[in-house]
Amino acid sequence: MSFVFRILEGDVAYTGLELRSGWVAAQTGLSGDAAAGFVGPCHVPNEHLVDLDDARAGFFIKAASMAHVIVEHACVLEVAVLRQRLLIALLGEGLSARGKRVRRDGDDLYYDGRKLTVSIAAPSVATSVIHLGINVDPVGAPVPAVGLAEMHIDARELLAELLARYGRELETIAHATTKVRTVS
Repeated sequence: MSFVFRILEGDVAYTGLELRSGWVAAQTGLSGDAAAGFVGPCHVPNEHLVDLDDARAGFFIKAASMAHVIVEHACVLEVAVLRQRLLIALLGEGLSARGKRVRRDGDDLYYDGRKLTVSIAAPSVATSVIHLGINVDPVGAPVPAVGLAEMHIDARELLAELLARYGRELETIAHATTKVRTVS
C-alpha cells in the first residue's frame, strides 16, 4: 500500500463539509490513499455532523483552533474505523512519548480529564474518509476540553510526525499480509 500526505500551509477552517471524497486530492494534488493535515478554526454545526447519534442529540463541534487530519482510503467502512482507531492510538503514543499522559476512550483522547480530540470515519460515494481534530485552542468547545497550546506542543510538527508514523504502520501492515502462507 502506498500512502502519502501533505501538511497544508496557513489556516484552513473545518466545517464538516470537507469530509468528503476528493477533498484531499483537491487540496493537495495527492490521489489514492492520502491525507491532508492542517490547522485552523473548527465549527461543525449540528446539520453537518455525520455521527447520527450526536446529530440526534443536538450536538455540534467547535474550537477556536484545531489541528486537523482528513484521510481518504479506498476501503470499506469497517476497515476505515479500524484505521481511525489506529490513528488515534498512534497519536496517544506520540503524546505519551512527549510526557503527556492521555487516556483513549474509543476514538477519543483525553488529557487531564478533558477532551483533546474529535474523530469520525464515514463512507463516501467512492471511498471511506476519516477526520481527526486535535484541539489547539479549545475556546468555544461545548465540553470541557484541552488543547495542544496548553500542552506546549507545536500542532504542525505533531501532524507531520503522526501522519509519517501512520504511513509506516500502513506499510508494515501491507507487508505483513504478504509474508505468510495459507493455513488449513
